[in-house]
Amino acid sequence: MEQQDDHNVSAGQAANEVRDVLSDTGVFGGLLDFSFSTFITIRIVKVLYILMLALIALGWLFMVIGAFSRGPVAGLGALILGTLGAIIYVIFARISLEMIVVIFRIGENTSIIAQSKR
Repeated sequence: MEQQDDHNVSAGQAANEVRDVLSDTGVFGGLLDFSFSTFITIRIVKVLYILMLALIALGWLFMVIGAFSRGPVAGLGALILGTLGAIIYVIFARISLEMIVVIFRIGENTSIIAQSKR
């Protein structure tokens, strides 16, 4: 029962973060910024990461269910290898999103330095 409560809390926190990011007027205002002076990528990365995690989890779940329908040996193999694969996908998703954030932060910091030298 405690595990379900912990899961509900983390799902609730994730839902609150998504709501905060999407309700932020800066995101929608940034979409209409035709001068591209504000970046919305850093704000949207949280939502993308949550979506990626959900898709990875659903893919893992369907794969394991499908493998267990073929037999217990295939199911156990999919459970072990599928979990390893899901972890690898989460790592690559996180690294790729972090690289995107780093590139945009470098751009923001470079523009701050350029403005301070003027």
